[in-house]
Amino acid sequence: MAEPVVATYSIVACDLEARQWGVAVQSKFLAVGSVVPWAEPEVGAIATQAYANPRYGPDGLALLREGLGASEVVERLTAADEGRDERQLGVVDAHGAGASWTGPDCNEWAGGRTGPGYAAQGNILVGEETVAALASTFEKTTRLPLVQRLLECLLAAQAAGGDRRGQQSASVLVVQRDGGYAGMSDSLVDLRVDDHERPIEELRRIYGLHQRLFEVSPREDWLPLDGELRIEVDERLGRLGYETLDAWAGVENLEERVDGEDAIDPVVLDALREASG
Repeated sequence: MAEPVVATYSIVACDLEARQWGVAVQSKFLAVGSVVPWAEPEVGAIATQAYANPRYGPDGLALLREGLGASEVVERLTAADEGRDERQLGVVDAHGAGASWTGPDCNEWAGGRTGPGYAAQGNILVGEETVAALASTFEKTTRLPLVQRLLECLLAAQAAGGDRRGQQSASVLVVQRDGGYAGMSDSLVDLRVDDHERPIEELRRIYGLHQRLFEVSPREDWLPLDGELRIEVDERLGRLGYETLDAWAGVENLEERVDGEDAIDPVVLDALREASG
């Protein structure tokens, strides 16, 4: 039998307009992000927890890929699993339908809730308020990008009581076809905190770094790189020992925010000013 991913709450969700699917999870368990979250763009997302069956991830995505709906996937996976009474599972399919399973032998409090575009579930919780907070927060944050909605859900769930045994690790995974690094990856965001006293806060801090390095400001917000600003940028680059903005940005992992020499992303300019004093 698999080791229990104890005291865990998660939400699997999608943004059909943005064509994104994702999972956010927090647990009193080391490196929960290595076990619970699974997602594939245009296919769906899955969370497997409690006495987690890691095969639910790849096997469930395979069933979703075949066109089965979320409820059908839950039924297929649990029916074929003799340990289903101790499992917990959440699924969102390609069309945004959600389904959740909580086996009768999961440790209290345990349960789930589903709605349009999401399935929320948790076990060994202080109470059902934790799962209710996951659901209500997702429903109230429709204007935010999916990854930010998922992080807000984790925060609200913890504030509502969270895990009965405490905190240890957290993870957020969001996928989008060709939405990741350099347009050649489907992992839009894949961040994990494996062992921390306040893993959700740390996950939010790391996401802030991710935004700085890999997101791009709208082109209309970029500043023309000419006149006094061109002189300033060249002076700052020279002070740091670089001849071009590209060369410096590559070292600082900001290359995704640099596109030519005619204009500069304000985030890149701020980082250059900070680095050059």
